[in-house]
Formats: sequence, C-alpha cells, structure tokens
Amino acid sequence: MKITTLTNPRQTILLTCRANGKDNVMTLDWHTPLSFEPMIYAVSIGKNRFSLNLVRKSKIFVVNFMSKDFEKEVLYCGRHSGKNIDKFKEAKLEKEEAKTINCSRIKKSLGYLECQVIKEIEVGDHLLFIAQVSKAELRKKGKRLFHLFEDKFTTTVE
Repeated sequence: MKITTLTNPRQTILLTCRANGKDNVMTLDWHTPLSFEPMIYAVSIGKNRFSLNLVRKSKIFVVNFMSKDFEKEVLYCGRHSGKNIDKFKEAKLEKEEAKTINCSRIKKSLGYLECQVIKEIEVGDHLLFIAQVSKAELRKKGKRLFHLFEDKFTTTVE
C-alpha cells in the first residue's frame, strides 16, 4: 500500500524555483506549515525531480496555491520534466517576479509563499526543505485543488 492511500486528499500546489537563470514549475502535494512565528514552511521533493537541484542551488522557492480551474495545468506540470522544456510556456502559466526573492511565481495563483531555505533534511527518497517565509499573500478566495489519487482531484467550498 502507498502512504498516499491513507494521507490523501492533500492540497496540490505548484512550486516555482529558479537557478542559473532557469525557471521551473513543479506539481507538489507534500508540503506543510511548521511554525507561526517565525513563519516556517516545508516542502518534500523527490530526489529524481529536476526542481530538486534548482532549489538546492538557489535555496529559494515559491509555494503557489492554485484553484480547481488549474487542474489541467497542474497535471501537465506533474507529468513533464522542466529539464528540456519551459513548463510555464507549455502549460500557459503566466509568471511574475517574486517581491522578496529572486524567483518567479504564478500570476493567477490564489495566494503564495515566498520562501528561503534554512535547512535541508534527507528523508528516504525525498529531501525536506525547511524554509522561512519572507512574504505571504492571499490574493483571492477560491476552490482549491486537492489530489485524491492518480489523475483524480477534489476541491473545497470557498
């Protein structure tokens, strides 16, 4: 049995990252708040993911909270590697510059967390990045995207 059989549904986010002038966006379910003060957030990224090395190198990322309207884009970003393609362009996701870190974020996200990595922990086949949030904003309310299994999602009430 997979652990996600018991732990899902989990809110799906799009994580944006940048290193050496390369922007990427990846789909991620494994993320969590850790502290109110200071505001600390963690994401768990698989060791085989292209974004892993971008985050390791730059020590920054943005957590983009997406609405149910972006299910198609979320699936695209989860199925394709950014190693040889521009997933922003291919998924038609408009990006904008973060305010406090040198990273892009998704313009039409419901909200976001701009994060600076303060610790990295190896946890089996993933790396856990613990980060201090330098800026957080809820832009608008909306039905958020929650991953059930495979390509199936659910949502919340607003």
